[in-house]
Amino acid sequence: QVQLVESGGGLVQAGGSLRLSCAASGRTFSSNAMGWFRQAPGEQRECVAALNWRGTRTYYADSVKGRFTVSRDNAKNTVYLQMNSLKPEDTAVYYCAARVSAGLGDAKSEEYYYWGQGTQVTVSS
Repeated sequence: QVQLVESGGGLVQAGGSLRLSCAASGRTFSSNAMGWFRQAPGEQRECVAALNWRGTRTYYADSVKGRFTVSRDNAKNTVYLQMNSLKPEDTAVYYCAARVSAGLGDAKSEEYYYWGQGTQVTVSS
């Protein structure tokens, strides 16, 4: 059974940091681009960061550039999202996902076919 399991979410004050992890099991995703998405209540799911299969190319939403860093360890089948200088508007459920192919694509959710269950990130002001 293929699974993506996120961890590392929680409650943090504005200006704080969190590191999300996404551990894959059931198959390797070393040949797939991976992405982090988030969805706040009443909002559409948006891609905040993504990286290609080797981790050599990345995408960041404008709202998180300079604050979030995406990385991967293919040997551990794990993807990370380091989130610094968190703001209340970063509050959302964060999901990791595996893209159909190796490249970055257009950072659209329909390009991703495996999804984790999500982890809540709450940033208090």
